[in-house]
Amino acid sequence: QLQAFGGGSVQVGDSLRLSCLVSGRTYSDNAVGWFRQAPGKERVFLAAITWSGETIEYADSVQGRFSISVDSRKNTAYLQMNNLKLEDTAVYLCAANKAIITCDSWDYWGQGTQVTVSS
Repeated sequence: QLQAFGGGSVQVGDSLRLSCLVSGRTYSDNAVGWFRQAPGKERVFLAAITWSGETIEYADSVQGRFSISVDSRKNTAYLQMNNLKLEDTAVYLCAANKAIITCDSWDYWGQGTQVTVSS
């Protein structure tokens, strides 16, 4: 199971850190990723990392503003989001998979946490 939390309402330019607690991990779940889905839009890939922390991938749209990390002892992944923009408003979801892929065909998904950015 995956549970994302840490969302909220912030203003443009603010920072927010999301957490994803992964329970019941198996050896086949080597990667954890973050996605978001805005109202009326498709779910899009943001960032992903292997539990070892050795491999990280970012979408071009968030490169330099968002940072993904993991604490394998806590089975938790984080998404640090800086300089938030209005267009970052969305439901943010975390997912687990055997490997990092940038499409949304991941094996396991959490319910998501809402992030709302206002001016």
